[in-house]
Amino acid sequence: MDVKIEESWKELLQEEFDKPYFAQIVQHIKTERALGKTIYPPGSLIFNAFNTTPFHQVKVVILGQDPYHGPGQAHGLCFSVPEGIPQPPSLINIFTELKNDLGIQPPRHGNLTRWARQGVFLLNASLTVRAGEPMSHSGIGWAQFTDRVIQLISEKKEHVVFLLWGKFAREKHTLIDSSKHLMLTAAHPSPLSASQGFFGCRHFSKTNQYLIRHNLQPIDWKL
Repeated sequence: MDVKIEESWKELLQEEFDKPYFAQIVQHIKTERALGKTIYPPGSLIFNAFNTTPFHQVKVVILGQDPYHGPGQAHGLCFSVPEGIPQPPSLINIFTELKNDLGIQPPRHGNLTRWARQGVFLLNASLTVRAGEPMSHSGIGWAQFTDRVIQLISEKKEHVVFLLWGKFAREKHTLIDSSKHLMLTAAHPSPLSASQGFFGCRHFSKTNQYLIRHNLQPIDWKL
């Protein structure tokens, strides 16, 4: 199956693309589109996180649950929205914590591509969603695929920082070898839970301290 994805990821994930479950994901999406359903993000952006952050560049992994389900919001990077789209509440809280942690003023837009280009892999556990229906594609096979992605990063790299925000993301800790990577956990940045441990987590400065300690270039979190 020909998936348009950056070469280093394609080589690493070809085995997954060739498995029956992945063919079923593709068929599921095609069937829904044929029935007139709108699927986010657009096809060309489903693998945007992979295409913007090649495997060899991954230094930090931020794990989201599934794409935004409103018009124009999802563009294949977790928590991120294209410029010109209002910042969703969780993203506003991420920028609030960034300001409190590192003194970086919140940007006027919510496009996190600049982070992704520096090695921050912005991965959603589900790579697609039906318009207006959160978690609508969480059961079609994406979890098997993205769990394998996390495992491969853990197995084949070292000194990666995994930012696991919220219960869903924290449950992925079993896929990660904590003896050679740093896992930082906190509450989810959504308005429902940010005050229960996301605010004050200082994950942005802690990430950079770890990268510097391992002779890796820190992330410039300014957008």
